[in-house]
Amino acid sequence: VQLVESGGGLVQPGGSLRLSCAASGFTFSSYDMRWYRQAPGKERELVAHVSNDGGSTNYAASVKGRFTISRDNAKNTVFLQMNSLKPEDTAVYYCYAIRVFISYWGQGTQVTVSS
Repeated sequence: VQLVESGGGLVQPGGSLRLSCAASGFTFSSYDMRWYRQAPGKERELVAHVSNDGGSTNYAASVKGRFTISRDNAKNTVFLQMNSLKPEDTAVYYCYAIRVFISYWGQGTQVTVSS
């Protein structure tokens, strides 16, 4: 099983980034997918969730209206479009797959928002 995130980097406040998470080794379309993030010295927090068929999404209040989670089950990939980025969005972003009691984590990708 692998979850491989990409798309992180350094961006100025107000900018945009699109994170991708490529999945392999399990039946991607059977799993709900989430993005979490962890800033230095803080606990890991849930950012966004998408159901296995893409029909339902949920967001943390801090990112609602700025971030969009989506998935392509044909390509076994989940995305996080991040717009209007703020310095407080700086964190390592992790991809997470869950189905009942089975879950998998990616290795994370760094997002830094700074001028």
